[in-house]
Amino acid sequence: MNSNLIKNVKEILNQYNIKPSKGLGQNFLVDKIVLNKIIKAADIKPTDVVLEIGPGLGVLTQELAKKAKTVIAIEKDVKMCEILKENLKISKNVEIIQSDILKIENCKLKIKNYKLVANLPYYITSPVIRKFLETDNKPELMVLMVQKEVAQRICAKPPKMSLLAVSVQFYAKPEIVGYISKQCFWPKPKVDSAIIRIKPQIDADKKQVDTDLFFKIVKAGFSQPRKQIAGNFKNMLKLNKPLDKTQGKEKIEAWLSQNKINSNRRAESLSIIDWVNLTNSSK
Repeated sequence: MNSNLIKNVKEILNQYNIKPSKGLGQNFLVDKIVLNKIIKAADIKPTDVVLEIGPGLGVLTQELAKKAKTVIAIEKDVKMCEILKENLKISKNVEIIQSDILKIENCKLKIKNYKLVANLPYYITSPVIRKFLETDNKPELMVLMVQKEVAQRICAKPPKMSLLAVSVQFYAKPEIVGYISKQCFWPKPKVDSAIIRIKPQIDADKKQVDTDLFFKIVKAGFSQPRKQIAGNFKNMLKLNKPLDKTQGKEKIEAWLSQNKINSNRRAESLSIIDWVNLTNSSK
């Protein structure tokens, strides 16, 4: 933790007579070593365009601007935007956009071949990741600071998979770069964080499976995560034609057996390949 960074953050907030917003998850990163870890993980080059979400007071933004060709920072808080525009005048390669990243359409950003780097407020982590993995204009790389537990869930392997893990790993290869203590933020959050690196697989999903059907089946499988998968499919999955309970059970068990999946397994034990196979054999 860097005492000078904390002092600077407090001085700027006092200057503008504002306090960190709990509702917007404003916990400012105040550790120079962690900043450098994020920059290194993103492998920023002089030709890179970087999209930053929630720049706050611009601590990370300034470091990105030193390395990248262009930094586009999306900030929801109007007051933070005023501070950013005032304090980042020296960084001519930084564009500040006041907007809610969850509401702005990716196409309106008018960027291609970009990297996404962010210290994400915890409450928007999952929707932001989903938004940028499901878009046609995916980033080349995502380097995010997220809640430690969320990072572990995203990178989990069978038998500890979750709907979030499947959703991310279907589109991309995630890895945890390192864990970050809550002491590295001001105000201090209640939990530790992690730097996660997500490498999207461009168009890989479209080549192997019907995406809509894939997620319909996955959501059915995880509808009651602690129950056996056959029961979840029996209750949730709509088959090609109306079947009574006996016929439905037999058809589901035959479908699972065809894919070498025991009917008493739980959804968390299935791999991405298992889900793909189930999808491709369900038509």
